[in-house]
Amino acid sequence: MWMFLYLQPNGQLQPSHFHVLLVFLLPTPLTSFPFPSPNYQLPPPNHHLIPHHPLPSDSPSQVVGVVWKPRMSDSHMDWTLLGYDLTSLILSHLPIPSIIRASAVCKLWRSIVSAPSFSNLLSSSPHHRPWFFLLGQNNIFLKNNQSFAFDPDSNLWHPLPPSLLFPPPDYHSNSLIGSNGFVLSATSSSRFLFSPILSNSWHLTSPLRFSRSNPLVGVFSDRSGSTKYIVVGGVRFIGGLVDIEDRLDVEIYTPDLDAWELCPPLPVDFRSGNSSQWLSSALHKGKFYVFGIYSCFISAFHLTKHFWTEVETLRPPGVSFSFLIACRDQLVLAGLCNTPRGPSLNLWRIDEETMEFSEIDVMPQDLLYKLFDGDGDDKFASLKCVGLGNLIYVFNEEYHKSYPACVCEINGETGKCSWRRIPHLPKPVNQFHKVISFCSTIPLGNILRIGEEEIGA
Repeated sequence: MWMFLYLQPNGQLQPSHFHVLLVFLLPTPLTSFPFPSPNYQLPPPNHHLIPHHPLPSDSPSQVVGVVWKPRMSDSHMDWTLLGYDLTSLILSHLPIPSIIRASAVCKLWRSIVSAPSFSNLLSSSPHHRPWFFLLGQNNIFLKNNQSFAFDPDSNLWHPLPPSLLFPPPDYHSNSLIGSNGFVLSATSSSRFLFSPILSNSWHLTSPLRFSRSNPLVGVFSDRSGSTKYIVVGGVRFIGGLVDIEDRLDVEIYTPDLDAWELCPPLPVDFRSGNSSQWLSSALHKGKFYVFGIYSCFISAFHLTKHFWTEVETLRPPGVSFSFLIACRDQLVLAGLCNTPRGPSLNLWRIDEETMEFSEIDVMPQDLLYKLFDGDGDDKFASLKCVGLGNLIYVFNEEYHKSYPACVCEINGETGKCSWRRIPHLPKPVNQFHKVISFCSTIPLGNILRIGEEEIGA
């Protein structure tokens, strides 16, 4: 069953300027539609069937369109006719920007959208997928920092105020990471700042036991549901030089206690490249996986038992470099390969028990080449891959093409992949010294507090 709600405003956002169009794709007649409320009935005086084009004869479904023109009472529309449950279900199918606009229609819709139960409904809905964030950092002029978020459901980039994702400048942060609904930043004072994404509510941790730069960071929930942060690897400077002998213990932070717990360090195999510049990571089924982008070493840290698995090498034939990504119920490796037909971007499914790999798909070569120009052997060196849910983003971290990107959607039932180019970033786009990219789910409550103008809704 599919159900769509179209809000068609005429001018300003006033309740009297909206009408509601419901379209149902049903395998059975309308009378058997399972409405949320057991006693719910369609109000006959207020609905009209819309003529529709017939479906192909071999289609098992029928399409019924219903337009509600809610009762008028003293020049006000009675939106309660749909009922709370059905209205919640319908609104949950809208893209996030449309939900924000819908929250301005009337008090009932605002109360529905603002309710915690509605956020839970969104988080479990397949119609709302994680957003792709791209943050540009300028080390000289902070005013040139920029933040963008791509909503795959509406296929739109949203420019964001940098203050929502960058920490206050007086903290002198030296790295920025996004993970599992949080933004984290390491400071020059061996502390971390963290904030729920898009909330601009920064909290400072107690000092790390081991100061470090460019570590891997993950956010996870323990068995009791409490949020914790894990910091892995990174580099330590002594007299301006990197100390490659210090392996730096893993540290796990518990916000409720404001305390760090020491755990075994990264295996010695990663010593030659143990920062986020050389490593990628993935949280999957209670483990924090660390993967060498160029070395192809892989090991996993058990988040409850606090031990590292044996280091293995995960290198499909022809791979130059690759990234490990957690996609719903599977680990995926995205890697650039050298083939007789030229470079290609391949995806492999990883068996987390045996570390065996099987190819999922190959990115269409024309899409890959549109992300880059020039003929140099190193033109693909700026390729980057991130992902979450069933989406994997492939993009170019170089400025000269304004960070072009493509997205691959992996069908959860068939496993088939569909690729497409995503729109260009909205101009103007500044030049950055560093680009931070990650995917994250979006807490609707934080967006509502920001307001629609802030996210370009």
